[in-house]
Amino acid sequence: MAFVGLKGLSKEFQGVEVLNAIDLDIERGEFTVLLGPSGCGKSTTLRLVAGLDPVSAGRITIDGRDVTALEPRRRDIAMVFQNYALYPTMTVEQNMGFGLKAQKLPPETIRAKVRDAAELLGLTELLGRRPGALSGGQQQRVAIGRAIVREPKLFLFDEPLSNLDAKLRAGMREEIKQLHQRLDATTIYVTHDQEEAMTMADRIVIMNGGRIEQIGTPEDIYFRPATRMVASFIGSPEMNVFPGTVTNDGIETGFGRLSGGHGAVGKRVEVGVRPDHLQLVGVGKQLPEGIVIECRLGLTELLGPRAILHLRAPDETELTAVVSYEDLKAASGVTARFLIPKSALHVFDAATGGRL
Repeated sequence: MAFVGLKGLSKEFQGVEVLNAIDLDIERGEFTVLLGPSGCGKSTTLRLVAGLDPVSAGRITIDGRDVTALEPRRRDIAMVFQNYALYPTMTVEQNMGFGLKAQKLPPETIRAKVRDAAELLGLTELLGRRPGALSGGQQQRVAIGRAIVREPKLFLFDEPLSNLDAKLRAGMREEIKQLHQRLDATTIYVTHDQEEAMTMADRIVIMNGGRIEQIGTPEDIYFRPATRMVASFIGSPEMNVFPGTVTNDGIETGFGRLSGGHGAVGKRVEVGVRPDHLQLVGVGKQLPEGIVIECRLGLTELLGPRAILHLRAPDETELTAVVSYEDLKAASGVTARFLIPKSALHVFDAATGGRL
């Protein structure tokens, strides 16, 4: 039995369905990230697991126990919120120990647990300060410490890094992941930031429109997206997608014909290729199987050792390619030839969006 189980989980607000029959199993010690665009239902899912909102239908189990109707304090969970939710008039030590005090634990036990968590998080020197005297990253560590001292069965994180700047986010991502590994704690983490998800997760749950689009490892999600939505949502720059039609000997596109079977003749499909898989064609290079197209060069975004090229194909389709700085120097004219390798293609049903 899974450590956390969601079976047919649904939620309606004032007659509007925001979550539709979610089925999800999370194993003990797993770091699972719920990822998707705004309004996809990821935070709603987390709130239902936490018991902050009642479910409309379905069941929630934690460690084999049905908690669907239990109050949050009886679920043995700890939640870290986006806004930290620290008490401004309390010190760091008081904030971290507040939940334990509410449980009426002995003061010496509370003190010991808080000191242990503070040492783990590098907060020992800050225990006497109030939240207003702390940086955003320090406040986030206090919020995490408040969760750790309770020693819950399940940690829930609701976009905890969204209020931090880029440098602090990168540092906190590493700290949270290392902390997870040390504690071997089962964690559900909500974010809209795909970089957070890809670098932190054991498994990613892609959500869209209140449903699950795909569940998989970061590698699965990136290299074998199950739907057109996942393919476009994951990856930066976004995957190039262009239309095609299945023929007797492959797929006809605006650039040429791709070999290989993908369904009934006449079927409309969408073909995707990631920008970093488009290859600049150099003189004398031996090319793998694919389509070579001559593109007009548009905007160039230099990002140090690599660059993003905005291209326009002969049929006016806009494409994006990621190339090295050395290749960028070779593409200095008005046009350049690019290979779309057959091995890098993703084909989706144009009607359903599902992978073929």
